[in-house]
Amino acid sequence: MPLPALAFLLGLGLAACGLPLPWSALSTLPLAAILLFVARAETPRQAAGRLFWAGFGYFALHLWWLGAFVADLFGLAPLGLLAGLLFALEGAFLAVMAFLATSLTRSTPGRVWTLAGGWVLLEWLRFLGPLAFPWPTLGYTLLPTPAIQIADLGGVLLGSVLVSFTAAALAHAWLGWQQGRAPLRPAMLAAVGWALALGYGLTRMPGEGPEQPMRVMRVTFDAFGRASGSLSPEEQFRVQRKASLERPAGSVVVWSEGAVQQHNARPGEQVPTFPGPGLSGVGGDDWQAGGVGPLQYNRVVSLSTEGQIQTLSDKARPVPFGETRPFDAVLSPVYNLLGRVLGFELANVSGAQALTPLALNDVQYGAYICYDSVFPWVSRTLANKGAELLVNPSNDGWYKGWGVQQHFNMGRVRAIETRRWLVRSVNNGVAGSVDDLGRPVQTVQSGDTVQVLDVRPKRLSGTTLYMRLGDWPALLLALGMVVYGWRQRGRIW
Repeated sequence: MPLPALAFLLGLGLAACGLPLPWSALSTLPLAAILLFVARAETPRQAAGRLFWAGFGYFALHLWWLGAFVADLFGLAPLGLLAGLLFALEGAFLAVMAFLATSLTRSTPGRVWTLAGGWVLLEWLRFLGPLAFPWPTLGYTLLPTPAIQIADLGGVLLGSVLVSFTAAALAHAWLGWQQGRAPLRPAMLAAVGWALALGYGLTRMPGEGPEQPMRVMRVTFDAFGRASGSLSPEEQFRVQRKASLERPAGSVVVWSEGAVQQHNARPGEQVPTFPGPGLSGVGGDDWQAGGVGPLQYNRVVSLSTEGQIQTLSDKARPVPFGETRPFDAVLSPVYNLLGRVLGFELANVSGAQALTPLALNDVQYGAYICYDSVFPWVSRTLANKGAELLVNPSNDGWYKGWGVQQHFNMGRVRAIETRRWLVRSVNNGVAGSVDDLGRPVQTVQSGDTVQVLDVRPKRLSGTTLYMRLGDWPALLLALGMVVYGWRQRGRIW
């Protein structure tokens, strides 16, 4: 079999052990095979080529739903292949990492460790910059196990460290066995790490705090119709308002991302007939911002009983190419052409300048919008600023198949990292509540028009180690794997 094809198949194997599949914790096995295959390359250049094709297969299967989205976007199935450009880009990042990691040492076991540590460091880098896309992070594969609870110590990347360390230890042991050696110390350390992680997870108990009654909902508006304007904001408002009435006393209603369309959605402005008190996503533009014309925004606001906006928070990370136009100075003609093909102008939404919880009736809500939920620093920042409850208005109408479940499951880890309850109101996704252990309590993910849930999440306070230290524990451990691999440079097997 050609080596690129073998690398591609290994990448598919890793993706087949990812979310939302229930056996995702087995991801250490295909990852160990990938590390071995890449580490055995004769040159760093060959190692880069092998990891490129493994990464291409990994992203292609894990994000297969993205091709379906692109096909729907353009209305032509073959154009779904354009998603391959993203898969190739992510594979290229892995290839660069492999070239650097394998250049540090000629030793095969050393390369296994530099690749394992480099993989985690690259995952961290994928949270940063204008093209940030941290979707398939290894730590999420621990979600079906109690070990995912270590996320409150070092975030999802600490889970990635456990997965990559275990894979490297298995690969190292296999290499030693083939040479008649028994390098069991890394494997024993991995076993101890798993025992500690599982023990920690099994002993976590849910927090106690006052309940906050809330009404969340799942609506089924066509996302493309929303974007093009063929689905009127007035009709959407009417459906959601009707579903919000006659709710339990003291209940706060939560509407999804972009549920209200309004110019100048600022504190003091009124959303007529909004059934407050509540929280809602709002889309529109601000003609007063900057004094240079309209500024598009995607924000979430808190509204009083009378429908008056109390506080607001903008989306922290607008979606690249979906809500922002990266490198617009160069690519502007391309964006304009795409806008004409699609029938609507591609957005250029401003991101939040600062993150603050929303205040409503003396409760602090850590509200963040859709794509923000895959960036741990967003919920961490809000919790550090006093948020007692996480709220994630979302529009998952762009996703299909695995994408919907992946987005919901990754959001569950934000609850673990901060030890806060999470509630979601969505368009075409999973709505409901998740407790501070990341366990779904009440959810709805199917049905026609509108589905309503009355949930009772708890308001919690306190600070986790991850809230204090962020990703530093995971990054230091990942760097430790790189250093350990570099120190193996004198070995020849």
